[in-house]
Amino acid sequence: MNEDSCLPWAASALFGALMGGATWSLTVWSRAYCDAGYDAGGRFELNFLLPVIVVAGTAAGLASWSIGRRLSGGLWLPTLSVATVTIALAWWFFATRGTLADYPGDSGHCPASNIPPQWPNWLPA
Repeated sequence: MNEDSCLPWAASALFGALMGGATWSLTVWSRAYCDAGYDAGGRFELNFLLPVIVVAGTAAGLASWSIGRRLSGGLWLPTLSVATVTIALAWWFFATRGTLADYPGDSGHCPASNIPPQWPNWLPA
């Protein structure tokens, strides 16, 4: 691939933005399913965080591409760093904002940890 190509930069930004959007969607689904933090104030917070998390995912994708590119001449390390950083940030955001532990949810679908039963047990939240 050409060194001057903007395609990898655009792909990194797009992947980060898509991961941000997917993270937000997963967080909204979790809160709505468990009915924890999904009152009017919680929905306002989530709507406020949508552009923030998408921009943060985009910035994380671009920054990790830039750092990975400086560390390696090939494409595998920057690509791996973009995937690792954006997925790790998505997991962290879901674990901290999507599963509000001990929040009084009243849907009856989730335990006190407010982790939906569909969430894999091998992946901590």
